[in-house]
Amino acid sequence: MSPTVAVAHYPEGAGHATRMLAIAEAIESAGGSVRMAGGGAGREFVALNGYDEFEPTNVDYIDAYQNGSVWQATKRSLPASLGRIADYQAWLSTTEPDALVTDDMFAAMAATRCDVPLYVLKHDMPGLYDDFAERTGARFHTLFQLSAAREFFYPVVWPESGADPAAATRIPPVALDGQPPVRNDADVVVVPSHYSSLSRVAGHLRRQGYDVLNVADEGWEPVESLLPYIRGADVVVCSGYSTIMDAAVAGTPCVVHPATDEQDAVADWLERFDVGGFAVAPDPIDVLDAVADPPAAPEFPNGATFIARKVLLDLQDPDPYATPDVDEANADGNATEIAADSRIRSVAAVPTLAAVCLATTTSLAAPSRLGRKLRRTASGVAGAGRGAAGWTARAGRRLANGITAGLAATADGCVDAFDRCRRAIPGRVGLS
Repeated sequence: MSPTVAVAHYPEGAGHATRMLAIAEAIESAGGSVRMAGGGAGREFVALNGYDEFEPTNVDYIDAYQNGSVWQATKRSLPASLGRIADYQAWLSTTEPDALVTDDMFAAMAATRCDVPLYVLKHDMPGLYDDFAERTGARFHTLFQLSAAREFFYPVVWPESGADPAAATRIPPVALDGQPPVRNDADVVVVPSHYSSLSRVAGHLRRQGYDVLNVADEGWEPVESLLPYIRGADVVVCSGYSTIMDAAVAGTPCVVHPATDEQDAVADWLERFDVGGFAVAPDPIDVLDAVADPPAAPEFPNGATFIARKVLLDLQDPDPYATPDVDEANADGNATEIAADSRIRSVAAVPTLAAVCLATTTSLAAPSRLGRKLRRTASGVAGAGRGAAGWTARAGRRLANGITAGLAATADGCVDAFDRCRRAIPGRVGLS
């Protein structure tokens, strides 16, 4: 009997879903069966790929913070986080998978409470961040999952460094590969993240004469996988790490225009290690320059096959202590009871979750994040100031030229009038 692997994705941003879908498809290709879960921003892509996923309570720290405050984010996210863990516990207890592969810390917490073998996928390590609050939040998430997981997969495009956790398994980037060929390939594919917009950049590129595919355009319909479109382009412009991984697997030069704190951190590391195939463009004008002179094509295999092979090999030896499968009727009949019981037991996780919420929301309001926002604002103000100064200078020159021309015309008029007077009046008329 083939093993059943639960695959759960974090709900903030569709990139989490596409990464975990890549792993799900690799597991099925290797002979396993998959149960998907996660919900949130990635649910549409999960459905497009043919999965009917379980949707636990949604959490969205970034939205809660951006539309409120640190306190509002913590107050809203703590109950939602508890609900998400409880929902995952109920789902795992009902389906009884042989293992769970996830990039969602709440699913990881639920797996430890249900004794389900855990495999974690995570790329935002503490070493990415310079700010103390951000690094503390990332360290908390990382240490917990390192301690709980059978294997902690670290998909990266940059070389090994001292910032890598000693217990993490480095693997190539993970991307959802699509096989159908793409017709009418675009010159440039523009892929904004859930929290960024690249519409202005796409407009500038079109005015430069490029054939641009912007997946945020109104007429664009979501597809099963973006990778075939990226593979068919000359360059891809993006903000987030999910598209960076897609570009790495597709072998397409990538221009990174970061918008959020995590994206800034990833961009910093791409520059720090001078990773081939990627160019960082902090400003829109930098994007145009980088597209005109793109980096060489990256070359990376797909790490999804590595994860699938590792998980299924681990599950080949049957566990004599495993709980027998429950029949479907009994599972359905007890689902409500399991959910209620798991919610009660999840109350014990409140102190840990409070720390998670505080660490995460504090990192959202971290000084380095504020500093980056201020630098962007200052840069924008400076740009506007330079524009205003240029306009003022041009207006001043026009005014000065006008005054000069007016004075010259007046002087010429006076000279002409003087000549006419001299001719009209007998005798010598001159200046003393």
